[in-house]
Amino acid sequence: MAASVAAAARRLRRAIRRSPAWRGLSHRPLSSEPPAAKASAVRAAFLNFFRDRHGHRLVPSASVRPRGDPSLLFVNAGMNQFKPIFLGTVDPRSEMAGFRRVANSQKCVRAGGHHNDLEDVGRDLSHHTFFEMLGNWAFGGEYFKEEACNMAWELLTQVYGIPEERLWISYFDGDPKAGLDPDLETRDIWLSLGVPASRVLSFGPQENFWEMGDTGPCGPCTEIHYDLAGGVGAPQLVELWNLVFMQHNREADGSLQPLPQRHVDTGMGLERLVAVLQGKHSTYDTDLFSPLLNAIQQAGSSSDPASSCAFLHGDLKGTTWLPRQPGTCSGGDTDAYPELQRNSAQIANLVSEDEAAFLASLERGRRIIDRTLRTLGPSDMFPAEVAWSLSLCGDLGLPLDMVELMLEEKGVQLDSAGLERLAQEEAQHRARQAEPVQKQGLWLDVHALGELQRQGVPPTDDSPKYNYSLRPSGSYEFGTCEAQVLQLYTEDGTAVASVGKGQRCGLLLDRTNFYAEQGGQASDRGYLVRAGQEDVLFPVARAQVCGGFILHEAVAPECLRLGDQVQLHVDEAWRLGCMAKHTATHLLNWALRQTLGPGTEQQGSHLNPEQLRLDVTTQTPLTPEQLRAVENTVQEAVGQDEAVYMEEVPLALTAQVPGLRSLDEVYPDPVRVVSVGVPVAHALDPASQAALQTSVELCCGTHLLRTGAVGDLVIIGDRQLSKGTTRLLAVTGEQAQQARELGQSLAQEVKAATERLSLGSRDVAEALRLSKDIGRLIEAVETAVMPQWQRRELLATVKMLQRRANTAIRKLQMGQAAKKTQELLERHSKGPLIVDTVSAESLSVLVKVVRQLCEQAPSTSVLLLSPQPMGKVLCACQVAQGAMPTFTAEAWALAVCSHMGGKAWGSRVVAQGTGSTTDLEAALSIAQTYALSQL
Repeated sequence: MAASVAAAARRLRRAIRRSPAWRGLSHRPLSSEPPAAKASAVRAAFLNFFRDRHGHRLVPSASVRPRGDPSLLFVNAGMNQFKPIFLGTVDPRSEMAGFRRVANSQKCVRAGGHHNDLEDVGRDLSHHTFFEMLGNWAFGGEYFKEEACNMAWELLTQVYGIPEERLWISYFDGDPKAGLDPDLETRDIWLSLGVPASRVLSFGPQENFWEMGDTGPCGPCTEIHYDLAGGVGAPQLVELWNLVFMQHNREADGSLQPLPQRHVDTGMGLERLVAVLQGKHSTYDTDLFSPLLNAIQQAGSSSDPASSCAFLHGDLKGTTWLPRQPGTCSGGDTDAYPELQRNSAQIANLVSEDEAAFLASLERGRRIIDRTLRTLGPSDMFPAEVAWSLSLCGDLGLPLDMVELMLEEKGVQLDSAGLERLAQEEAQHRARQAEPVQKQGLWLDVHALGELQRQGVPPTDDSPKYNYSLRPSGSYEFGTCEAQVLQLYTEDGTAVASVGKGQRCGLLLDRTNFYAEQGGQASDRGYLVRAGQEDVLFPVARAQVCGGFILHEAVAPECLRLGDQVQLHVDEAWRLGCMAKHTATHLLNWALRQTLGPGTEQQGSHLNPEQLRLDVTTQTPLTPEQLRAVENTVQEAVGQDEAVYMEEVPLALTAQVPGLRSLDEVYPDPVRVVSVGVPVAHALDPASQAALQTSVELCCGTHLLRTGAVGDLVIIGDRQLSKGTTRLLAVTGEQAQQARELGQSLAQEVKAATERLSLGSRDVAEALRLSKDIGRLIEAVETAVMPQWQRRELLATVKMLQRRANTAIRKLQMGQAAKKTQELLERHSKGPLIVDTVSAESLSVLVKVVRQLCEQAPSTSVLLLSPQPMGKVLCACQVAQGAMPTFTAEAWALAVCSHMGGKAWGSRVVAQGTGSTTDLEAALSIAQTYALSQL
């Protein structure tokens, strides 16, 4: 009996590891009750259960575009928005800092992150590009394993009515290498709930230990699986719900340390749950997908291959950040996600454009693959270079996964080694082209933050950063700040009682007037002095915010101890530069909306005293006219020298203000509002509509008190980051004026080049000089720090000038070649060879003379040499058709140019080369002798 149970357990472990698809298995409905509730009701039942029965706070789904998390391409789990809580970095003044019990349904895209399962999409009927994750969380030990398991079991069996005998459990079996014991506590909880031991299975870290990434909070998990077979034959298990118990932290060295606080993080796929409750064999048969699939079927035509329908479905859901396409989604989606209805027209347009573009690329890709396959032998691998050209990194933009699938369907193997080489080369190229990454510097990790919280150290009071004023003269006065050293850290993050001379360290103070890097604004710089020792400066290079604590990165010229009293001084020029750029960023954001319309939204920004960067959503790239209009709008606001009002207000007051700009971020409460030209109270009055007429934003940054100090603003660059997103670079003040002056100077040069071209050139040499001057002018315009609208206009002009110059050169060269051809024909009698010298400014002219000679004397083979300054010699030749194949132009040119110490290149018919000699007669003799020996 024991042996048979063990064997069954082994089979079930294999079944769970395979996580099979919802295929056409024997599947009986859950009950004989009326049809199961719609997906919207299933979602609502989950949320209501945790809110009403167990006191959870319901929070909305975050956007699938991650909030300031470069490690993720898309949000791929419900826990993503709560990472600051797990990492201990949540702003203590934010709403999130008060979260204890939370539940939601999160929109997710299965791409990026530690657990993405992207390769399973399209291979079964339970993995989707877009999916919704139902989840509940308990933070800071609010509840843990027993409560989480009880709640999950109660919901599944009592609320949803899933038969207990169809649910199987897996738990963590431990990891001896990591020193982790089996999670017997969780096992015993499930047994106490009545789950038979035969349906409670243990697995190792690959299956039942969840990690956020290569480093960070992690812990054992227990999974609830559903038996699709329903007792008919062997169990067929699919994972429904994963309950993660965050109790460890994966360190940078790979070791595990206990977290200061424990958390519960659960996730259950809505699509799978709905399939179970609706008794469907496939998640695609549920009311989450059937409206969309029906719409695709009705809109389809004979030109659309049936095999592309599945991909179209994934594309519609995966390329947008919304769960279902408007008009074909289930009714509950627009209730759960009101942005569907709000942005329906925009989404539909984007989806249609993306669909058309992708299908065109897909068809071209198929043709290229088929054409390439016709050139391959039976055992040849598909060339990596061709696959790369089809990919997102190449010309067509097809996912490499799809290229591999298309080849797999045709039974062809891809050159994976070659593809890896190309990927490495691309990564190296991107690394060389990438913007410099600022060094991370000192940081307080989750353990350091936990220790500070355990000691009861209050968050840093950084309100003095706003203590500055405007003098009557127009200059700014920045106050100093008295503070006490609360904690000192070495470079590796170790807390110490003192630091010594020359030591780089981190300082935690009770108060600070330094702005810590956040919200896109660079950190302040400056220095501090110890009380009573004002002649010894401690340089502060940077300030960072870590979970409400401001960490100052400094170098200690002398000993510094805990409890020391210090005085802080910000670098005033640096701070003022940041203030000007930040206010200018708000004005630029407002001007973009004024020019392009309210659909233009900020996606991110970064600024320092040198320049500002602003990423915005745009339907199409900005035209020169639009760029100029945006600049003019900013200039007008700067010229009016309007007051900039800043005030902290309750976050709730900002919720319904028309036109108020905010990013998809977690804001503190109260939140700081920055309003240009209108007092904050008036700007926040919904009846005033003031936020529609001027710049009003939620922002924690430091700003000018009047707009006039911006001086000027020039957009010096723009580029498309991706479809629908534009990055703008801008400078202000004196830099902007210099950019305008340089633009005007280059405009004058372009005007002068236009006049030179209109006068015409007397000969080829003069035309070539003009063409080179225009080429240098193009390079200067492309690289200059100047208004981008003007750069675009000037580039269009000078590139047109270059085309005209090149046309003029070709005409002059043809005329020159015709003249020299006639001279040579008159000098040489008819025969099999013409070997001679001729003056020519370039190889192209020399080649033209040779070709014209051969056109007028088809049976003659011609080689011409043209002496140049400094002993250099140009060579060009063409062999008559009747003299081949024993006599070739490439070999003829090589024989002559090798004699002159040079090189040659070309074909059997036409060739050219260069060399150096002072004895042209000897070179001509070599040419004559070689030709006669071949004829």
